[in-house]
Amino acid sequence: MRSDTVRDRFEHYQVWFYFTCVAAGAAVASVVEGTEKLEATINPALAFMLFVTFLQVPLTELGRGFRERRFLAALLTSNFIAIPVLAFLLSRLAMDDALLRLGILMVLLTPCIDYVITFAHLGRADARLLLVSTPILLVVQMVLLPLYLAAFLGPAAAELVQMGPFVHAFLWLIALPLVMAALVQLWAARHRIGHNINSALGLAPVPATALVLFLVVAATIPVLGTATGQALSVLPLYIAYAVLAPMVGWGVAWAFGLRSAATRAVAFSSATRNSLVVLPLAFAVPGAIPVLPAVIVTQTLVELMAELIYIRLIPRVPAHFRRA
Repeated sequence: MRSDTVRDRFEHYQVWFYFTCVAAGAAVASVVEGTEKLEATINPALAFMLFVTFLQVPLTELGRGFRERRFLAALLTSNFIAIPVLAFLLSRLAMDDALLRLGILMVLLTPCIDYVITFAHLGRADARLLLVSTPILLVVQMVLLPLYLAAFLGPAAAELVQMGPFVHAFLWLIALPLVMAALVQLWAARHRIGHNINSALGLAPVPATALVLFLVVAATIPVLGTATGQALSVLPLYIAYAVLAPMVGWGVAWAFGLRSAATRAVAFSSATRNSLVVLPLAFAVPGAIPVLPAVIVTQTLVELMAELIYIRLIPRVPAHFRRA
């Protein structure tokens, strides 16, 4: 079977493929002890997923993305002005528990810098624009997260956030896979072996994403533990966020007059949060376990389900809801 045919099959059945892997991760976590140790495998799997995703984006065109000023303005406006308002309002609806609200805000105030690129690519958004925006998103959220936490919860909460995990995530999950993808693309352009390897890796994005979903679910479900009540209490808030956030992103992008693919990119970015990067931050907060990890993991599980819907529905939004 030709590689193009295999890739088309993967992409056609990707939703069911992902659902199966999420269900398998939950099933394994429920019958096998110690699956939380799989947490150590998540970042390598995530790095590989991003590497094969970056290979699908023509990296020689990345420089053009920095000139998309309207896109960057819309992306920053949605993620750091409109979405924080939504996050604050939702956090006010949560139980009056400081740790609970801290977890909600930590995850909802930080836009994703990694697997959003994969889902945006699958959802026919402009993944190139999101890719070139990741350094900006990372720096801005590093600066603003403590400020937002201080404003919404008080200065004591802001002091609990460490910057190290953000920098570590960018270097190992964004910069390294990006450089490797650029090298492979250069190799593919000059040598037949490189071209063949690049083509073979073109089959990997969907299986790699499925592997990440399996590992995240299997590794994080055991963390819920005695904080199941708190996790269930935030479930409606996260579902509301999953419904409202892409609408917020879409509305902001429409107001900035972005084209369709760029509008979809803003919608994906607005809806997708930095839970895999925030999780180490949560573990570093004194007295956080099990409440903070449970609250953040719950958002991750809701988001993964939502992403599978986004990649089907967002490309189908009728043309009269978006500008050309």
